[in-house]
Amino acid sequence: MTLLSSVLLGVIQGVTEFLPVSSSGHLAIAEHLLHVSGMSEVPAFFDVLLHLGTLFAVFVAYWEDIRDMILEFFYGIGDIVHGTTPAHAPPARRMILLIIVGTLPLFAVLFVKDTIEALGDNMYFVALALLLTGCLLFASDRVRRGRKTEKSATMLDALLVGLGQAAATCPGISRSGTTITVGCFVGFDRKFAVRYSFLMSIPAVLGANILSLKDALEASILWAEVPIYLVGVAVSAVVGYACIRLIRLVADKGRFGFFAYYCWLAGIVTLALIFTQK
Repeated sequence: MTLLSSVLLGVIQGVTEFLPVSSSGHLAIAEHLLHVSGMSEVPAFFDVLLHLGTLFAVFVAYWEDIRDMILEFFYGIGDIVHGTTPAHAPPARRMILLIIVGTLPLFAVLFVKDTIEALGDNMYFVALALLLTGCLLFASDRVRRGRKTEKSATMLDALLVGLGQAAATCPGISRSGTTITVGCFVGFDRKFAVRYSFLMSIPAVLGANILSLKDALEASILWAEVPIYLVGVAVSAVVGYACIRLIRLVADKGRFGFFAYYCWLAGIVTLALIFTQK
């Protein structure tokens, strides 16, 4: 792993993890262009660290929400113990429940985890998945604006968004793009759809990294390259935070169409590269 490759993959991870353009798809394409044949040949330890870098960006950007949810978690336990559970849960407590329900469909993915990971080596699939992501984003701009927030969203709404997140484990399908789009379809306020999508990424990323950590530690780690890895992690965190700020601005305007056109272009270019390299 060279310093340039680490920085490049850090930038790609930071940009595509939060912008609705598929981080897994872009990483697979970048690894293909860098002549790293298949995602399995990129050091697993570095892949885990990259995702932790972007997770750190979420914690920084949404620290107030995360702090409130942590406090409400303990307040909720206290209410259960003392039998003082309120009839209407506070917003932060409802957000915890919504995130838990939205995360449940990911457990079904565990049964096909290896099959899904193998799709990252199939550039045809990645290209077509990017085209599909573009269609989802294009459709999200044409949905009537919703008003639901954590105060009014139902558990069924959260489950539907969670199913979208489960489908987006396939490389090339954007997790943020899919969850935001499904959120818009079930009537979420656009700002809330973005906030819910990013907060819901915390257990998803943590869970994926925990599952990958065992394999990453069992693999031979080149400790001499760890400083190079850390540069990529820092880049992914800084770039990721900047992209969170950008997507918030886009949500305010309610226009994700630009990303749809980008995904279509990326998918077409990927298909073109496949055919020219034959």
